[in-house]
Amino acid sequence: MSESARLYLITPVVEDASFAPRLAEACKGGAVAAVLLRLGNLDERGLINLVKALAPSAQDHGAALIVTTDGEVDIANVAVRGGADGAHVSGANPADVRELRERLKAERAIGVGGIRTKDEAMNFGEAGVDYLLFGEPRRDGSLPSLDSVSERAAWWAEIFETPCVAYAPDLEAVETLAATQAEFIALGDAVWNHPDGPAAGVKAATDILARVETSR
Repeated sequence: MSESARLYLITPVVEDASFAPRLAEACKGGAVAAVLLRLGNLDERGLINLVKALAPSAQDHGAALIVTTDGEVDIANVAVRGGADGAHVSGANPADVRELRERLKAERAIGVGGIRTKDEAMNFGEAGVDYLLFGEPRRDGSLPSLDSVSERAAWWAEIFETPCVAYAPDLEAVETLAATQAEFIALGDAVWNHPDGPAAGVKAATDILARVETSR
């Protein structure tokens, strides 16, 4: 029997360290495997300092901190100097990912999102990524259909060894995506905007994952 999927949280865009308490609250139960920290539009020094300020809120609770930004900055340098556990890129090409792999070596994880086709997914897998993210919100805020994300995650998980992350737009989608055998289920607003707080959102998601695992 395969292990149950683990949680991968995606933050809103963060521009200052005031997010630290919410991040710590979400991670303190130990159920979160990784956090994708979406960094705001700061200069490189500001981003490095922000990562340094926020990293302990995840790492002290056993969650890996992965950083990403839409800005034109050296994300590898931000990850290394900020003390993050990895870097994530979206809309990149395999050559960029290979260069990032050479720079970060095996010391930090590399993830990739914004994957449009199965061919792209396979090319990124061959480029040396540590995981692929399927189904996250597009830059305009729109989402692919849950059916398409489930199909893509199930296809990848069945054939390839590189882990994949399937994005759940809400808690109701967690069970569907966990059934794909994806190694990680990503959540964003469903956790951060949970009416009882981020910790309650994480608990609700882990309860669903545990139920799925028990039913297998």
